Amino acid sequence: QVQLVESGGGAVQAGGSLRLSCRASTSTSGASRTCMGWFRQAPGKQREGVAVISTSNGGTWYAGSVKGRFTISQDKGESTVFLQMNSLNPEDTGVYYCAARPGPPCVATSDWDYWGQGTQVTVSS
Repeated sequence: QVQLVESGGGAVQAGGSLRLSCRASTSTSGASRTCMGWFRQAPGKQREGVAVISTSNGGTWYAGSVKGRFTISQDKGESTVFLQMNSLNPEDTGVYYCAARPGPPCVATSDWDYWGQGTQVTVSS
């Protein structure tokens, strides 16, 4: 079982930055979370993948809408994944979820086994 706890959401103005954190705790080996990702769900829209990282080799993937603005990274020692979000715009508003799954492959379209509770990000114009 993997537990994921997100933090770092909040409200910012367009052009601002936020850094989300997701700490993973598990009673099993880290193999259950060799892929970790960030997803978001805007009001009235389906949940979408934002960024994914392979915790084994550090490989990353980004949605086209955030490429160049968002950066996913990890602190293996702390079992924590971060999402640095820069140049935020109102279209980035939504609930951001951290997720984990065993991999490879580490792709947003796969079924993800573990989810955090979500953290709200609100960007005003």
